[in-house]
Amino acid sequence: MTGPPTTTSSSAPTTTVAPELAGTLSIGSVGPAVLALQERLSALRYWVGTPDGRFGDATEQAVYALQKVAGLITDGVVGPATTAALAAGVVARPRSESGSGVQVDLSRGVLMAVRDGTLVAALNVSTGGGYVYYDHGVASVAVTPIGHFRVLREVDGLVVSSLGELWRPKYFYSGYAVHGESYVPPEPVSHGCVRVSSEAMDWIWGRGLMPVGSSVWIY
Repeated sequence: MTGPPTTTSSSAPTTTVAPELAGTLSIGSVGPAVLALQERLSALRYWVGTPDGRFGDATEQAVYALQKVAGLITDGVVGPATTAALAAGVVARPRSESGSGVQVDLSRGVLMAVRDGTLVAALNVSTGGGYVYYDHGVASVAVTPIGHFRVLREVDGLVVSSLGELWRPKYFYSGYAVHGESYVPPEPVSHGCVRVSSEAMDWIWGRGLMPVGSSVWIY
């Protein structure tokens, strides 16, 4: 299905956010304000790993995901607009809230893991960048396939191909996979795979969220 999702986000009940979040937080920030940010992101189902009061890559990835769902500039910086989205309780809304698997909203650039109809987590992703690339002399366009798929196979480790490195890939169509990567910007830059952070991929494996045969819906 290629049409835009009918609903891609909604708001959880408004809650009080720690006053410290009135400031600006970004990569390298540390302290109670960052811990409050991480706990709020986690409560809204944006995966941040284990909250520790340090604004690292996992926290930046979660901020990207929130900003995308809220329709904000994806700069990874928690300023007034992002703080307002946190306070309003902006959450990702999968197109289908039944069953289990992952859904990838290409228009937003987020992956949503769903288990038994419940959103487990929303992750920032980078998908096909739309550019022309060459592999073994053959030209292709970097697009991510759209449709309903299932995890066909997986590799529990690093796969090195002519197009780059894939960490613990879960293949859902031909050579296309959801996989971990050290560089996951908020923009679509991949050759067509669905790229998440390597630590997020470790978490997906650890939670058993994408077993072989499970649903992968890309729209």
